Amino acid sequence: MRIGIMLRHFEQHGGGVNTYTRRLLPGLFAAAPADEFVLLYPREHLKGTYARFPNVSEQVVPAASVLVWDQLKVPRAVRRLGLDLLFNPKYSIPLTVDCRTAWVCHGLDWYVMPWASPWLDRVSHRYLVPRYAAKADAIIAVSEITREHVMEFLSVPGERVHTVYSGIPDVFYESPPAPALERTRERLQLPPQFLLYAGQIYPPKNFTRLLQAYARVGPARGVALVIAGGTANVLSRHELELPERLGIARWVRWSGWLEPQELACVYRLALALLLPSLFESFGFPIVEAMASGCAVLTSNRYGTAEIAEDAALLVDPESIEEIAAGIARLVEEPLLRARLSERGRVRAAHFTLARCVSETTAVLRGTTPPAHPAPLTALPKA
Repeated sequence: MRIGIMLRHFEQHGGGVNTYTRRLLPGLFAAAPADEFVLLYPREHLKGTYARFPNVSEQVVPAASVLVWDQLKVPRAVRRLGLDLLFNPKYSIPLTVDCRTAWVCHGLDWYVMPWASPWLDRVSHRYLVPRYAAKADAIIAVSEITREHVMEFLSVPGERVHTVYSGIPDVFYESPPAPALERTRERLQLPPQFLLYAGQIYPPKNFTRLLQAYARVGPARGVALVIAGGTANVLSRHELELPERLGIARWVRWSGWLEPQELACVYRLALALLLPSLFESFGFPIVEAMASGCAVLTSNRYGTAEIAEDAALLVDPESIEEIAAGIARLVEEPLLRARLSERGRVRAAHFTLARCVSETTAVLRGTTPPAHPAPLTALPKA
């Protein structure tokens, strides 16, 4: 089979979609050596990124705009290259191609909380995404709540929507050697005790309430907040200044985006991960932290509750008081952190990258992936 992969988003910020794509692709190539993968890039300098794989060829498809690339240039490339299947690890596909198509839905927060998207994106989400959904032969949903939302908001029959949980690489399951932990602490100038936020900053992340809750309990207990990632979209740039306005700037450290090996060390060094999002479809940091043995505080709704289940401390993301109380418990109760660490490792074992690759390959081949991870009903409440 000749499979084209749309990679217009390949140089996007280091958030979830880009992380998903870069982790998935090498596994797909290795899992299907008899298939040929044709990668479609928008820019010349990306050619050669996957030259080490013998079943991969790379094509540059330049275009002046997103819509021209998706709907004019890519269809021409599909016909010229004779592709059997076109796959986009993000959410758009050409509407005029004759080959089979599949794309990945990383969440429909645009429908759940449309106010959190810029107006131009809302137009695209309202008028284009439903057409992509109607056109696709298969849609991969990164969680069960995402599958439910695709069927509800985009009116897609259930047989065309497949839940394939995202996966994380082995580095997060492995124990880093002590020298690696110390090098990470020294390079990033990490304090002796700290809480961690990992990810981009935009409205669904609930960053303002997180900082307000942390300001109430963290500095008074001598515990810093480290932010790994931290780039903000146009609707959240003002949040980057919030630590200064709250008077906690000296307690907040910004590490920037980290490579997986270093991020795994940061999880090991942190007291807990804080991710009380208003909306997540999956939430890579939750699984990465759990696999690393780091206790997790997250939201009691949508994908965070689905992924974490009883392996995290769940809070109401709209309650600053509840978030603050949860942070205080994690700082003050080492036995709670230990219990969540144990449960988290068990839960994270369901979300391996190998499983994600295998089930994605099954969808692309037109078969149904295996059953979903089972809930942790045997574990007592935190």
